[in-house]
Amino acid sequence: MSNLKEKSTVFLNEALAENPSLFLIKHEVTPNNHIKVIIDGDEDVSIKDCIAVSRKIEHQLDRDEIDFSVEVASPGVSEPLVLPRQFKKNKGRMLEVKTKEGKKIKADLVDVTDDFVVLKWKAREPKPIGKGKHTVQKSLNLPYKDIETAKVMVIFNKK
Repeated sequence: MSNLKEKSTVFLNEALAENPSLFLIKHEVTPNNHIKVIIDGDEDVSIKDCIAVSRKIEHQLDRDEIDFSVEVASPGVSEPLVLPRQFKKNKGRMLEVKTKEGKKIKADLVDVTDDFVVLKWKAREPKPIGKGKHTVQKSLNLPYKDIETAKVMVIFNKK
């Protein structure tokens, strides 16, 4: 196993096995041997978690054999959710979802299963009888395969 990606994968998997609440979002190795790892967790990811994963990889690889750098981070607030575990972690929060059909929905994430998410939101629609609009409660069971992007909306409350 001479490939840096393969070697770093082994040590990354060991680090994640030591802390099962953490999970992998992305792992790549650039042509100039920069190992970049994005991890998330069922709870928050701390700097301590990132350091532990980084050290696990870094201390197992031999710099005399190959020059490399390691970067371990958690996804930023603007990064889309990509795994069901991330959706579960954010249950109860508001999401901005774009479906594969191009529909945009701002909704509360009310439930998460292994196959789909349940979204609820209020919408203004024409009244069934008469003129004007009224507010209706909408709900959608949206399969993961139909989600193009989903981002947590950061809402600042004014006091």
